Amino acid sequence: MIKENFIKLYEDSFKYNWDLPALSDYGDTDALFYKDLAKEIARLHILFDKLEIKKGTKVALIGKNTQQWCMVYMATITYGAVVVPILQDFHPDNIHHIVNHSESELLFVSDSIWESLEEGQMSHLTGIFSLSDFSCIYDNSKKHIKSAIRNLDNDMEVKYPKGFSKEDIIYADVDNSEVVLINYTSGTTGFSKGVMLLANNLAGNVTYAKTLDLLFRGDRVVSFLPLAHAYGCAFDFLYALSEGVHITLLGKAPSPKILAAAFSEIKPNLIVTVPLVIEKLYKKAILPKLEKSSIKMALKIPIVKDQIYAKIRKGLIDALGGSFREVIIGGAAFNKEVESFLYKIKFPFTVGYGMTECGPLISYDHHYDFVPTSCGKVLSIMEVRVDSPDPYNTLGEIQVRGENVMKGYYKNEEATNAAFTADGWLKTGDLGTIDENNRIYLRGRSKTMILGASGQNIFPEEIEAKLNNLPYITESLVVSRNNKLVALVYPDYEAMNSTGLSSSALDIVMEENRQVLNKSVANYETLSSIHVYPTEFEKTPKKSIKRYLYET
Repeated sequence: MIKENFIKLYEDSFKYNWDLPALSDYGDTDALFYKDLAKEIARLHILFDKLEIKKGTKVALIGKNTQQWCMVYMATITYGAVVVPILQDFHPDNIHHIVNHSESELLFVSDSIWESLEEGQMSHLTGIFSLSDFSCIYDNSKKHIKSAIRNLDNDMEVKYPKGFSKEDIIYADVDNSEVVLINYTSGTTGFSKGVMLLANNLAGNVTYAKTLDLLFRGDRVVSFLPLAHAYGCAFDFLYALSEGVHITLLGKAPSPKILAAAFSEIKPNLIVTVPLVIEKLYKKAILPKLEKSSIKMALKIPIVKDQIYAKIRKGLIDALGGSFREVIIGGAAFNKEVESFLYKIKFPFTVGYGMTECGPLISYDHHYDFVPTSCGKVLSIMEVRVDSPDPYNTLGEIQVRGENVMKGYYKNEEATNAAFTADGWLKTGDLGTIDENNRIYLRGRSKTMILGASGQNIFPEEIEAKLNNLPYITESLVVSRNNKLVALVYPDYEAMNSTGLSSSALDIVMEENRQVLNKSVANYETLSSIHVYPTEFEKTPKKSIKRYLYET
């Protein structure tokens, strides 16, 4: 069990960082200071008291990354209730199901999402609140919620007659053995399960992160990954708040243009991202320069090559704000060509590995210790093994146990039993090897691996990574059809428009791409055809394609 109490981390941080800025919504000049955040949490605690919310009660939360989202999350866990963050990209039917399945009594929801929901399908809820101003949208409690909200200012004065102070920050006694979070996954296989995370799991992630010296009091981060997902929540939010960091919440889709503006303005000290963001930057800003004939010639001269790499590295660092200690990439497989290039130019990045069921971290290396093609060394508070007769050379399923591993899936004993081995190790579903230093090397998901005609293991993600760097391809998906490999490709329409490539000529280009690709892979990995797909593939919040939608 982790020694540091999870809830106490925030009691201490809010007191120590009382006069520092805590949260800002991007584009808004008014920051919420740690003292303001603590006061808003106190107001919500009074509301919870009035509604007779008990310890362990589930509180559902859905909306984009905003100050109010953060207030509700922190108010819930510090009250002793269980927060149920729901990804805003979920379909309304899935949202209804999660609220009901989790047995949530309260729901805090953004106004735009509320428009697509039906209170009648969540009739057991005590109350529904708007995330924009905490007004009551739906009262099913018979406790006059609207009246309780109107009286909150007066209640605060009564409870804190001398004004709310540091000394008033006293949170619920929540042992690290208790469930504080139920996180519903949205995986590539289509099943949504409620991951029960203990205070100990989150304390494990946060206290481990604190040993890495990646963030310090008064630092800045830009939160653009969805906080309802374990990855962004753990490092852009929970870890950052424990250190007295100023978090700017992007609150909108992280397009390259919007991110560039935010990084330039905020100059974050740490960047936590998914591969897609970096891969797009590489393909749009770096690859075209490398493909110029003059640059190709210059790169053959060692001294000139170093100068070119240094210039590209500086340009990339400046594009990301210029003040970060490192870029952490995780959440999905990282394109090996992009990884190799970034390592070659000595860009300060690293690749980590985790899963929601570990809240999420399993392995990590500082950028200066990073070994290409690996995803870091297993955390000191975790153990790893490979289900293989030779874990160093022969692929097998990665299995883990330790402080970060979940309690199980909420109200799903069958799925919980299936997730663990008989001797208590969590089965990740990922295939890979480890080295003598306990670094993990992943190849792909066991569920996505395709068995070749002669029994070869084919990992479609590796073929897709090569395809995605070819002309006029934004993203791709390799599937097996009639025992042949076929690629579905969503074209780069922006590049087509800028070069004047017609739709009729696109098929010719894709056939050329197929031939180029087939020369770079093993015979059993060659594509029989490429089919243009008209729209972007549907993705999980980690920007992994939901493969199950396209495999038949």
